[in-house]
Amino acid sequence: MSGRGGSVLLVALAATASLLVSAPAVVEVETPPPAPVAAPAPPPPLPSLSFDELVSRTESVVVNIDAHRGWSGVAGTGIVLTSDGVTLTNHHVVSGATEITAVSPATGLIYDVAVTGYDRTRDIAVLQLGAAHDLPVADLAEAPPEVGSPVTAFGNADGGGVVVAAPGTVVAHDRNVVVRDSTDGSRHRLTGMLQTDAAIRPGDSGGPLVDAFGVVVGVNTAGSVYRDETEIIGIETGDSPEAYAVPISEALDVLEQVRSGVGSDTVHVGPTPHLGVSVTTARSDSGDRGAEILWVSYDSPAYHAGLETGSVIVDFNGAPVSSTADLEDALGRLRPGDQVRVEWIDETGASHSTDLTLETGPVR
Repeated sequence: MSGRGGSVLLVALAATASLLVSAPAVVEVETPPPAPVAAPAPPPPLPSLSFDELVSRTESVVVNIDAHRGWSGVAGTGIVLTSDGVTLTNHHVVSGATEITAVSPATGLIYDVAVTGYDRTRDIAVLQLGAAHDLPVADLAEAPPEVGSPVTAFGNADGGGVVVAAPGTVVAHDRNVVVRDSTDGSRHRLTGMLQTDAAIRPGDSGGPLVDAFGVVVGVNTAGSVYRDETEIIGIETGDSPEAYAVPISEALDVLEQVRSGVGSDTVHVGPTPHLGVSVTTARSDSGDRGAEILWVSYDSPAYHAGLETGSVIVDFNGAPVSSTADLEDALGRLRPGDQVRVEWIDETGASHSTDLTLETGPVR
């Protein structure tokens, strides 16, 4: 039986056979066939949950997340997957955070949070809630919901600390969108998204999108998007909201990669390495030419190595750097404590190189 209340038809195939028994000087006797066995009736489909039941079941398997970045912070939501606190959320919820906590709205318990891995390209992060035990866990879908199916988005809407439900339907599968990060204005392309008309709001990011039976089908991710170079203001387009979720199967792929302990080109496993620079892509008439440093953090590896504002990083750990993405990808494959060689060009055009050791830093 599926986790979404679908029924399984069990068909019993009764084979009818004749058994011939013979003996010398005895007439042949034919054993009558067995009586046919009727196939069992399929079980009736599970009834969908009432709204109150859906809220109660889902509230018990989510946490509200506060990710602090110095004096500022971001509110989001997480989906509890294991009784000892393995939790999913969006990468953009925890990116750049120096301190992360989670609160169970069902119990009021507060947990320190460690980020054990993430995939920026799919906007998924895997968390571990400190000292968690005996937590209720979410039921996860084995197949995506059909277009037109009812779904409900749950999350810490507007960072209010209360789990809010936003009902809607599935509009489409496999949508590609460019989303704008509300914290820094950067844009990111997300592929294979599940589109809904649930009114997802800031703070809902990382929360569960569930079907009528309370089974998680996706991770709420975006309600403000750009498409075809046309900005969509807020979460509404036309008469109905427009929102997107990462299908739960995609999120679980990231989880399994993180659990394997081996990173990939897109999935970072373990603590995040820290170089200590903020960069932008340096461009010229001939194209992208490196990662230009906008500022250097005091007392960071980059600071002690002599990198300065206005310099352009052109090679990192033996890999050419032509853009910010190149540098981010190269960093994502490393860990704190790794020693790397950095090559850069200063504002006078002079070339430099040095070896440095990466430190532990916030999720990138």
